[in-house]
Formats: sequence, C-alpha cells, structure tokens
Amino acid sequence: MNWLLKTEPNEYSYADLEKEKTGVWDGVKNALALKNMRTMVPGEKAFIYHTGKERRIIGVAEILCQAYPDPKLNDIKRLVVDIRAIRKLTEFITLNQIKQDEKFAGFDLLRLPRLSIVPVLPQYWQRILELANSVTFDF
Repeated sequence: MNWLLKTEPNEYSYADLEKEKTGVWDGVKNALALKNMRTMVPGEKAFIYHTGKERRIIGVAEILCQAYPDPKLNDIKRLVVDIRAIRKLTEFITLNQIKQDEKFAGFDLLRLPRLSIVPVLPQYWQRILELANSVTFDF
C-alpha cells in the first residue's frame, strides 16, 4: 500500500523534509490515522500533501520503519514513523484537480477529508503521477 501524509507547511513542509533527508512523522492523533500508520511497512511510498492554503501534493517520501511509540510523549498509543524524502513532483497536484477528476471517485482523500494519513490505492497513485508528469519516476 502507498499513502498520502498531510502536513501544515508552515509547521513542517516537504522542503523541511528534503533539507533533513529523513524525518520523524509525528503529531498524529486521530484513531483511524493511527490505525493506518500501524499498517505501514518499510519501503512503502507516501505522497506529502500540504494542507491549509496550499492544498496540494508536493512530493514523494519513503516509509523507513514500522510505526513506534512517539519517544517525546508518554503515551504508547501515539505513534510515529520515520520517512525519507525521495523527490518533489514535477508538477504539484491540487485538491481541486483531484476533485474534478472522475478517476478519483472513492478516494479517501475526498471521502474522509479530515484524515491526516490516507491510503492510496494503486490506480490513484498512478493517476497522481500521470497528472504530475512524473510517471517515469523510478521509486
């Protein structure tokens, strides 16, 4: 499975991840998002989506490890994963583009808009890469 991870860019942007090369994806509180995080497997990919005013997919990252308790918190239910920046998309994909494309019918990004970690089925992953003119990415 691949994923879409949402972030507020003024708190932690894809550029921040690129600068650091690897990062800890934290701050997840929603039960369903945490459940999704628990199922992540090293080697899976994730689109990084900027929320707020941007509302667009910026880049691709790789999941580096299975979820583990956030070492900064005293709560074993609050999890984090380590991720690595792979690359920015050639063209950023906006939420409006996704909403207007009938090929995204049923996509959890649209069905569950407040969810911060969204599974991305293969057909949606491929369509996003097509829209971003990034189909030739060798992940």
